[in-house]
Amino acid sequence: MTLERLWDEANRTRVLTVSAAVIVVIAVVDWWTKPYVSLGFLYLFPIIFSAAYLPRWVVAVMGAACAWLAELFSSLGESPVRLAFETLALAGCGLFVAELVRNRRMGLASQAKLKALVETSPAAIVVVDERGCIELANRAATELLVPRKSELIGDPIAAYLPDLHFAIRWEEAPQFRSSLQCHGHRGNGESFLANVWFSTYQEGRTRNLAAIIADVTEEETASAAAAPSDEGGAAGLNTREVAVLRLVLQGLGNKEIGQQMEISEGAVKNTMRQLFAKTGVRTRAQLVRAALEQHRNLL
Repeated sequence: MTLERLWDEANRTRVLTVSAAVIVVIAVVDWWTKPYVSLGFLYLFPIIFSAAYLPRWVVAVMGAACAWLAELFSSLGESPVRLAFETLALAGCGLFVAELVRNRRMGLASQAKLKALVETSPAAIVVVDERGCIELANRAATELLVPRKSELIGDPIAAYLPDLHFAIRWEEAPQFRSSLQCHGHRGNGESFLANVWFSTYQEGRTRNLAAIIADVTEEETASAAAAPSDEGGAAGLNTREVAVLRLVLQGLGNKEIGQQMEISEGAVKNTMRQLFAKTGVRTRAQLVRAALEQHRNLL
């Protein structure tokens, strides 16, 4: 049984009961062997095992109690200094292990929530390792890319999105976010037009890439058929609004947009309000989505 399973909440009662019993056994054996050897150091083990289930103050009290038992049945003379150091050692180890276990539990809980979110997401999400092979993929990605075998994991991303294969090598920085539109290929031989939003990240010494993939073939066809000759007038956006929207899509803030366009931050805010009103959205994220859906050709 791994330590993670040992400190699972389902084993709480069992571990606390066994730890209490072990403390009693150590105390009895320590009392019996008092003239010969001191076994006080053994109290460290039940404290470590039970610390993950107890509040911090209980761990500290438990360390002090075990230190007192060790001192009580020690063959050496009484020493307040030794008692203090034993208390500090036992309680400190217990608190240290308790924090490690709590942090590990939080990490596992976060991973489980993220995995559930990714798996249930309607968006196709994949993680690609530095070799260009798909490391993780949710159900939506499998349905979109239609691999020849039952799952995508282990397949080269170049077989489906060749342009994305090189994205992880574009930048040497630890993290790089961007988006692209490219042609993709399904496992059954069909081609499609894809919008890809991706971010590289470093895990240890290896570089990975996480990407969200959307099939926009039908949207592009419909946009091309309905696109007017005067893009600016038909879209209802003036020149400044188009310029600001392009910079918003690049992830720039209002201040950075103002510096790029050499206008005041207040003018940028006014333009943003106009864009919100014309696209019928309330947030910056919704504006980006609306821009990609409604004004892709214009941008």
